[in-house]
Amino acid sequence: MVFSSVSFLVFFLPCLLVLYFIVPQRYRGARNLILLAFSFAFYACGGPKFLLLMLLSIAINYCCGLLAGPKHRPAVRKTGVTLAAVLGLGLLGWFKYAGFFGEMLHALMPFLPVPQVTLPIGISFFTFQGLSYVIDIFRDDAAVQKNPLKLALYISFFPQLVAGPIVRYTTVADEIDERQESVSEFSAGAVRFLFGLAKKMLLANAVAQIADAAFSAAAPSVAFAWLGAVAYTFQIYFDFSAYSDMAIGLGRMFGFHFLENFNYPYISGSITEFWRRWHISLGSWFRDYLYIPLGGSRRGKARQLLNILIVWLATGLWHGAAWTFVLWGLWFAVLLLLEKSVLLPVLEKHRALGHVYTLFFVTLGFVLFDADSAAQAVSRIGAMFGAGGLPLLSTQAVYLLRSYGPLLALGILCATPLPKKLLTRLREAKGAAPALNALEPLFVLAVLALGTAFLVDGSFNPFLYFRF
Repeated sequence: MVFSSVSFLVFFLPCLLVLYFIVPQRYRGARNLILLAFSFAFYACGGPKFLLLMLLSIAINYCCGLLAGPKHRPAVRKTGVTLAAVLGLGLLGWFKYAGFFGEMLHALMPFLPVPQVTLPIGISFFTFQGLSYVIDIFRDDAAVQKNPLKLALYISFFPQLVAGPIVRYTTVADEIDERQESVSEFSAGAVRFLFGLAKKMLLANAVAQIADAAFSAAAPSVAFAWLGAVAYTFQIYFDFSAYSDMAIGLGRMFGFHFLENFNYPYISGSITEFWRRWHISLGSWFRDYLYIPLGGSRRGKARQLLNILIVWLATGLWHGAAWTFVLWGLWFAVLLLLEKSVLLPVLEKHRALGHVYTLFFVTLGFVLFDADSAAQAVSRIGAMFGAGGLPLLSTQAVYLLRSYGPLLALGILCATPLPKKLLTRLREAKGAAPALNALEPLFVLAVLALGTAFLVDGSFNPFLYFRF
């Protein structure tokens, strides 16, 4: 089940809202149990057998959290956090990478079978959430949660369960017990959810058609290859940021406040800045739980560069068990290393140049990210630069530009803060507030109607990050 599906919008969410809000606010425990039950049901829709895996992950982190608490001796606390890391990452490693490494061993020793393992939805996300909980306890940054049901709610809460953002326990610990739902908060959350739905159905799915057509073209051209690369770059942004918008909105409807996961990454002036704006929860997770423990920038320039390389190899592997993801991680590692060593002062001085440079290399990086193999990535990137004598332009490329050019231009505009800034200026204009307040509900209803129409009438495709 996904947020942009009829089953979720027509059945799951309305049933949850009715059951949740008929329970008086003072019965916080009962409301938490309802959220927990629906979260388990939500995850079970993606594969009932994997619900047992998530329950095992919850049990591991609960027990390890108790061991890592301040009441125990340092040796016991270290045992708790070590067990959480070994068991949690061990489960993640088996389900996500057994086939990948099995294929490599099989190539060397053909008599060894390749494990056939199905990847559970969202395992990368809920594993990192559980592990951060235990580590924060060990560091005395979080209190031990003695109620297993409350910890289960934190790890399994359905808005962020399968595709993030990665929520730290410290962010929502107080809200599990003391959140205050209100009409204004519910309304703000619902609007955020609806705009996320519209972003997914109207923008992400639309530019996906351009990318699919360009990448599968029988007679490609340089323009066609670039059109496909640019379209996919915007598709993955609108797709993933839409999910984050919907997750944040749903959380707010129930009184939870998740941190933002995107901050207009395509306006960045460097790769360094881009990764501070893109998938913020993952970047901060690797910074706090891997980069800084490795020494960060405290042990000299050479060690800092090595730490960046390690973090980005881990980031690539986190996204998937394939050489393309490893190469994608190395791609950005090299760019970040170059910026740390040489380029960053130049890029900061020449913002426009930095912006063009960032978009260029990010676009090439996402071509690699989307490819099924390294050979396919090389072929697509080669086509972007005319390899094999490809023509500069083709009739297919012209047709796509004519058909989808305005939509792509709208997408580019929506990937910047300009619409938000314009709305803010309108609100601040004298006498404009009453008109905007009157028009806003109509606009929200129009967005809802359009999103629903595309959902019912179109060929729905799931969120890209569900495979991670």
